[in-house]
Amino acid sequence: MMQEDFRKLLKKVWAQKISVEDAIRQVRIEPYEDLSFARVDHHRSIRCGFPEVIFCQGKRPDDITEIARTILKRSSCLLATRADEAAFGAIQRAHPRAEYHERARCVTVTKKKPDLQPGQVVVVCAGTADIPVAEEARVTLEMFGYEAQTIYDAGVAGIHRILSETDKIHVADCVVVVAGMEGALASVVGGLADCPVIAVPTSVGYGASFGGLAPLLTMLNCCAAGVSVVNIDNGFGAGYLAALIARRKGTE
Repeated sequence: MMQEDFRKLLKKVWAQKISVEDAIRQVRIEPYEDLSFARVDHHRSIRCGFPEVIFCQGKRPDDITEIARTILKRSSCLLATRADEAAFGAIQRAHPRAEYHERARCVTVTKKKPDLQPGQVVVVCAGTADIPVAEEARVTLEMFGYEAQTIYDAGVAGIHRILSETDKIHVADCVVVVAGMEGALASVVGGLADCPVIAVPTSVGYGASFGGLAPLLTMLNCCAAGVSVVNIDNGFGAGYLAALIARRKGTE
């Protein structure tokens, strides 16, 4: 049951068109919708502030279509991650306004554009090869109503590039730092920022980076305080967390 449905239900109770007992029963039976192959969590928006997100990798196109249709019956927006052209086509069948963000590997549907939220988020990435993960974070933030500033290709091999952007970092409420190779950029930004820094290790790098394990360990061992770390290539998780942080900051 989405927020607008919950409000309608409360209005019915107040107008005495439905009993409190019936309203409670309705809430209890609608936490999710069983599609046999998936259970769509309609209460996610009420609990967490954003509808369930579709992780497309490994899912059949027909299943993606049905999940998307089910979510969009009750929600004004949809975010699908790790989406290829086939997943995009599947979501287009569910809603014609689906938009494919190819570099971010995301599909979005916005029946109603989210209100622009207070709070400033900056997304930084070390190299051009890290941009897809950074874009996943940026698109996720956009779905929450945040127009994140981006600082791309600012790795430590040319440290003057990130140092020239310190003004943007200093006014941010949260910074997402995406880096592969050895992942040192998160430590540098952590030493410049007075806000939470979310570090995202990527699988970009030569053999000894072990598919992102090396930057993950570097970021976990970060000397700078205030740096948290999400999983390898998890731009979505970083963007989601940054939006929650910025939202709290915006309500102060």
